[in-house]
Amino acid sequence: MAKEGKQDTKMDMKKMMKLYQKLATPGAAHKRLAKLEGSWTTRTRAWMEPDQPPMESTGTCEQKMLLNGCYLQQEYRGDMMGQPFTGINLIAFDNHTKKYVSTWIDSMSSGIYVFEGEADGSRKTITQECRYDDPVKGPSVWRSITRFVNNDKMEYEMYLKPKRGKEEKMMEMTVTRNQ
Repeated sequence: MAKEGKQDTKMDMKKMMKLYQKLATPGAAHKRLAKLEGSWTTRTRAWMEPDQPPMESTGTCEQKMLLNGCYLQQEYRGDMMGQPFTGINLIAFDNHTKKYVSTWIDSMSSGIYVFEGEADGSRKTITQECRYDDPVKGPSVWRSITRFVNNDKMEYEMYLKPKRGKEEKMMEMTVTRNQ
């Protein structure tokens, strides 16, 4: 096998552990995520077809930090198309890649969506992408945008671009902290 692209695996055990401990230490990005802990209310508009009016619904979101403050778990509850809906998002800032990574699972599928992206310079907007073989649209790119309006309000948008088609807005959500 070619050695191209391989990292040196002969690192001293103490140096290796020090590196892993550094990567597992929450930083500024994790502290920003931790500010989101708490109970929130959601207002969602979802488009099933781009030329049709959106479906509107409300729900809740419980957010808490996990595993030494490295991961934010967001659990959403509400309804989708008249059916009870639950979704769980785990989001983290990967100290190694310097990117935000998240996984999404919900009660309307058995798949796991994996998103990756970056924050803008102000750290108030995170844009992520996910490649997924959508059961209706086929191979697609999902794009999510999360805007931190203030400590008590977030705005979230989701877009889908099929392999052979134009990008469509699928959903927008306003998430407001319960007082």
